Amino acid sequence: MPNRKSRIGERSIAARARTSAIRETHDGRPLLLTRPGAVNWVTGGLSDPIDITASADPVWALEADQRRALITTVIEAPRLVHDFDPASSGWDVIGVPWYDPGAALRAAVDFARVSKDDLLSDIPSVGLDVTTDIVIARMVLSEPEQADLRALGAVVAGALDAGIDAWRPGMTTDFEVAGAVNQELERHGAKAVCLIVGGDERVRSLRHPLAIGDVVHDALMAVVVARRAGLHVAATRLAVRRANDPIVALVSQLESVEASVLRASNPGHTWGEAVETLATAYASIGHEGAWREHYQGGPIAFEQREFELAPGQSDSPFWDLACVPATAVAWNPSLRGGAKIEETYLIGKDGFEILTASGPRRERVRVIQ
Repeated sequence: MPNRKSRIGERSIAARARTSAIRETHDGRPLLLTRPGAVNWVTGGLSDPIDITASADPVWALEADQRRALITTVIEAPRLVHDFDPASSGWDVIGVPWYDPGAALRAAVDFARVSKDDLLSDIPSVGLDVTTDIVIARMVLSEPEQADLRALGAVVAGALDAGIDAWRPGMTTDFEVAGAVNQELERHGAKAVCLIVGGDERVRSLRHPLAIGDVVHDALMAVVVARRAGLHVAATRLAVRRANDPIVALVSQLESVEASVLRASNPGHTWGEAVETLATAYASIGHEGAWREHYQGGPIAFEQREFELAPGQSDSPFWDLACVPATAVAWNPSLRGGAKIEETYLIGKDGFEILTASGPRRERVRVIQ
């Protein structure tokens, strides 16, 4: 990955043009962002999670007139200044007491010189909630964001390959495979926000066979959603001991489902059309309604998926949203019995670029001899 400090500046500049457009739509009101995906979008990936499970970021980002501020605790403020030099990208840094739960919002109001009701924000109780606007704006990735996503995709593919390579049927536990995946991610500065590794009958009967320390004998699934610099990439790998394992045939059936939904994600379609096509594709292979049995994926970037959408949900603000180039997508078709296909792609003007390819060994299901 290129120097992270330089990337932060490039990505932050690209994002600012879109936040400015959102603010102009709402009479130039100041914009306060607090969620990890939104903060990492506007800052260019500056904020690493302290608590990977937290819904609020340790850094809040505020844009007001020609000024921008990062609001965080007095614990984190020195780290931001030391590691990322936010001033070079036009950010003031404001430290507040960690023990005062209202201090960050008061600092935002003071900096913006408005009441909290006059803010745009991603907090439902503060000002006007523009979360949907933010998600729609950030889904179209800038060139620096695309470059970072490509680099992360290669890391994820390598990590999953390392996990499969570590499997010795009848000897290796699912914990050991998960450890090999995680080690490779961490070696490249990425973190698994979702890591599912399981084997044998648990893969065939469970959609999320989380590692429990079992030795894996004849079938292995490894699933990762990894985050680095605020961006996410998702992929799944399967491996079996026998070429005639039923999982191989099931995955072969699924390939037409993935191909259909990818075609429907091309420019000229909407995300509602894409999920309806997904449902039709399941029916065409004799598994009508199978989409109900597991989450099917969708656009990915600053969250594990930028939004959830299922067939029939035409009241969603994303239903009629056009599929456009420079959007990343990770569909997740699956069938009961252990079959799943998951890769991250970048939508182009004339097709898709796969970001998680495993080079010459990109079998849908690897057979371990």
